[in-house]
Amino acid sequence: MIRNPILPGFNPDPSICRVGEDYYIATSTFEWYPGVQIHHSRDLVNWTLVRRPLERASQLDMRGNPDSCGIWAPCLSYADSLFWLVYTDVKRYDGNFKDAHNYIVTSPTIEGEWSDPVYVNSSGFDPSLFHDDDGRKWFLNMQWNHRTESYGGAPKHPAFDGILLQEWDPETKSLKGPIKNIFAGSPLGLVEGPHLFKRNGWYYLTTAEGGTGYDHAVTMARSRAIEGPYEMHPNLHLITSKDAPNAVLQRAGHGQYVEAADGQAYHTHLCGRPMPPKRRCTLGRETALQKCIWEDDWLYLAQGGVVPDVVVPAPTSVEAVEQPSRIETRFEPGPLPKEFQWLRTPQPERIFSLSERPGHLRLYGRESIGSWFEQALVARRQEHHSFRAETTVDFSPETYQQVAGLTHYYNRHKFHALVVTLHEKLGRVVTIFSCPGDFPHGRMVFPIDSGISAPEGPVDLAMEIRENDLQFFWRAASGGSWQAIGPVLDAGVISDEGGRGEHGSFTGAFTGMVAFDTSGRGRAADFQRFIYESPANPGNS
Repeated sequence: MIRNPILPGFNPDPSICRVGEDYYIATSTFEWYPGVQIHHSRDLVNWTLVRRPLERASQLDMRGNPDSCGIWAPCLSYADSLFWLVYTDVKRYDGNFKDAHNYIVTSPTIEGEWSDPVYVNSSGFDPSLFHDDDGRKWFLNMQWNHRTESYGGAPKHPAFDGILLQEWDPETKSLKGPIKNIFAGSPLGLVEGPHLFKRNGWYYLTTAEGGTGYDHAVTMARSRAIEGPYEMHPNLHLITSKDAPNAVLQRAGHGQYVEAADGQAYHTHLCGRPMPPKRRCTLGRETALQKCIWEDDWLYLAQGGVVPDVVVPAPTSVEAVEQPSRIETRFEPGPLPKEFQWLRTPQPERIFSLSERPGHLRLYGRESIGSWFEQALVARRQEHHSFRAETTVDFSPETYQQVAGLTHYYNRHKFHALVVTLHEKLGRVVTIFSCPGDFPHGRMVFPIDSGISAPEGPVDLAMEIRENDLQFFWRAASGGSWQAIGPVLDAGVISDEGGRGEHGSFTGAFTGMVAFDTSGRGRAADFQRFIYESPANPGNS
């Protein structure tokens, strides 16, 4: 059986592609580097992260991209012995404009090196590429209309100005022919995330609608001609939880159709699992997969209705491989362990090293926590509603402007951090920095003021999340017992709905290691290990 979400934690906008017996899902990564996560499976049950293809400056440079910008809604496909990846790099979020630039990269293999990007257009975001059975290729994206009061966090329907279609010429690597607006969406509005496929002579168009909050939906339409007109699905929406407030999987929308090798039908979608009492999705937007059936050349959920299920049949009787409840990372020379990412910059050598001090991850203090340019923050996704994270940091600050430690991070307005720094009277201290959703100013609070004095040498730092609550701990690495430090903090604010609220941001929570040095001296901090531990056998709790 398939248990949803199949990709827990921040993994939104899933585009699925099957090549023979292999399935691949590409998801959005926004401001996190390298860009686009690609997971692989052979059974639709067990998934493994195998590639982040946008990994060098010639492909992607997000320095200066605001929070929740960067890589939106990739589309992964396979044709002509190549994998094709289409994506948007969004450079602006607030105000009337988006500045959304669309690109295509290719590779003969998922695991290999991907090409430099080919620029396509900038008329809107959420692009996709459809390979028709006559050999022609078609590029789709939503069209953004800036002439409305469609400010970030309060989207207005007129800004989402339909789905554009234009032919793509792989020889000239450019668009050609007329641009046609083929689909205005349903009355739900906010039409985006288009994907085309063809079956029995019908062109099927699935789109995301309703915004990426609790009114989200997968809308379906069909036409005998690729340019339309498109008729709406009898239910309008193939998948949605907007009218089912008690469903486990909320915010269901934005996905793609796939057929198993034996013809069984499935459809991906993003979802959120809100925590009571404030209905905040602390794991961000996750990826789920639904079993579908065909009736009268229309696709329906196999269980009936439109509300997604947590458990659905798999193509074969395969059991899920149990994931370890404790993952301890020891840092060795070589590539960064695959579960970790950093923010925005294509120059990771400026912010970290795995070889400068063997057995350690060295972070070079750069700009402040929350910087949109060069921030030394290396972190992994939160994948459970409850977990514990630990690290050991060796750091000798010379000024209060030099800081390093452990963080629970969403963006510049939403984070908590347990850090080591210097105080002019107390000496080296352990203290807490917190920004519990202060938009737009990003002002921090200091729950234990200047902090408490810490002995020389490495320091162990830890955090425990129990649903909406966060407690920090610390001890000298030379020995001693863990000591709770500071009050219980609001972990639930580290979520899409925290602070600014729904549609204000839409990524996910990370936990990891951070350092900054606003003096400009680049003071280094060495991290010896990182532990992520979830409850034993939690499923997808």
